[in-house]
Amino acid sequence: MLLSVIIPVYNEAENLLSLFDAIRRALDPLSQAWEIIFVDDGSQDNSLKVLEDLAHRDAEHVRVVVFRRNFGQTAAIAAGIDHARGENIVLLDADMQNDPADIPMLLEKLNEGYDVVSGWRKDRKDTFITRTIPSRMANWLISQVTGVHLHDYGCTLKAYRRDVLVGFRLYGEMHRFIPIYAHSVGAKIIEVPVRHHPRRYGKAKYGLERTFKVVLDLFTVKFLLSYSNKPIYLFGGTGIGLIGISALIMLYIMIRRLLYGVSVLGSPFFQMSVMFFILGFQSILMGLIAEMLVRTYYEAQGKPIYIVRTVIEGKKKKRNG
Repeated sequence: MLLSVIIPVYNEAENLLSLFDAIRRALDPLSQAWEIIFVDDGSQDNSLKVLEDLAHRDAEHVRVVVFRRNFGQTAAIAAGIDHARGENIVLLDADMQNDPADIPMLLEKLNEGYDVVSGWRKDRKDTFITRTIPSRMANWLISQVTGVHLHDYGCTLKAYRRDVLVGFRLYGEMHRFIPIYAHSVGAKIIEVPVRHHPRRYGKAKYGLERTFKVVLDLFTVKFLLSYSNKPIYLFGGTGIGLIGISALIMLYIMIRRLLYGVSVLGSPFFQMSVMFFILGFQSILMGLIAEMLVRTYYEAQGKPIYIVRTVIEGKKKKRNG
């Protein structure tokens, strides 16, 4: 079984040789073939030259995907997955803060039957106020919203079976949500502590602003996971709620008219009731339109509404993918 290690690279020239040597030391003793896919994300330093030298030095194991410009870490990971040939895929940063020596441990967990093995930087060596605290807050929020409880969504070091990575595309900062997408197709997930080292060369590419992007992407992920197949549940439920509020307001102003003689049409509550009714009705119509679009999408592309893990036939058991 081929192992693919995917590494996004952006201005990490000083780390690449050490990283490659560390990966070789970790993977050479394994009894399986492996490849490294470096994705140069528009580096402006000497990273591309170093990667070209590595590709010529070890053509058997190294491939380099070069972007025309900087597209971001998520795009680099997506490109690496598209170009990977392995059945098992490991994601790793190029900054040498994660330790490649942990890769065999992740693979052992895959061999135990897990589909996703997520690294947890339990003893994180980053700036506490600007990186560690925002990361912990984001991890807690993601876990609460999605129901997939992990301590460290931001740790790039993760291992996947390839068949849980098909069927979705990555945008924005959504690479950190891959375990959630995998969980939605029934993947077995485990989180294991991994080593984390201080950065020796270069500088961090992300700061506090990344947390806000993650929160915005979280809205998209929650919608896609919960309502992409039945959007009428979201829009229709919202519409019924708004119409219910409209009915309650109308009941209130009618009772007030009967008991106290207060004018209905002259009250601002009447306008509020009408507004909530119209918004509710429009929301239900939007839900129906979204339902038609979803059905057209699935039927036009022949996409199933289910995902098979295995098919058991007598004594045979066939794994999907």
